Amino acid sequence: MLTSIRSLAAATALAGAFFASVPAFADETDPPKDITVTGNVALVSDYRFRGLSLSGGDFAVQGAININHSSGFYIGAWASSLEDSPVYGNAEVDVYAGWTGSVGGGLTADVGLLYYVYPNGTVGDANVFEPYASLSTTVGPVSAKVGVTYAWEQNSLGGDDNLYLFTDLGVGIPSTPVTISGHLGYTSGALSPNLLTLKSTDGGFDYSIGATANVTKNLSVGVSYVGVDGNSFNSFSNDAVVGTVKLSF
Repeated sequence: MLTSIRSLAAATALAGAFFASVPAFADETDPPKDITVTGNVALVSDYRFRGLSLSGGDFAVQGAININHSSGFYIGAWASSLEDSPVYGNAEVDVYAGWTGSVGGGLTADVGLLYYVYPNGTVGDANVFEPYASLSTTVGPVSAKVGVTYAWEQNSLGGDDNLYLFTDLGVGIPSTPVTISGHLGYTSGALSPNLLTLKSTDGGFDYSIGATANVTKNLSVGVSYVGVDGNSFNSFSNDAVVGTVKLSF
């Protein structure tokens, strides 16, 4: 299964539209502003969502833009090319809004609502609403996060709901630009990897371990090993090594 040229072109156009609206960065001597705009564009060797490939095991172009307020409130959008299909089309656009900030004890909270949109799908309703919440902390070079997302019963989930629990861990290697990261997630419901790979109706785990290196202030490269429960289907649920090149703004 190959990602179509139309997929890559669609995501590139989406990313271009996002970043065309990003203002030039202020001089470092300017005072802090209440509203800041950040973003990134990335090329990944495989778009893996909770362990499963949504790009048919092929390259995907991705991009994001975020508008952040000093109060902690934010809105944003993220886009990726997909493997072309009648249900999902060849592009995904996620729009979201939320709040992040300190809640004491060295913890940072992040709560919000995400809406997955598939603008080119022609069969059925694939769009999904999903609230999310997480707590994170940093101690020296170590960062940790635990989080949960819950999508209530929706037509796009076959009338079922979906629960996702996850934890992320990162360790910066002192005196280097390298960070080692690990991820473990558990899905129960309509998007369980066991269900989607026809193994069982039980929930299932996904995991990854990888490393990211900052080449410059804005450019980073990364590689990770990704695995997921369920039957192993090539270019969908098989274990994979995924590379990433990201430019942040």
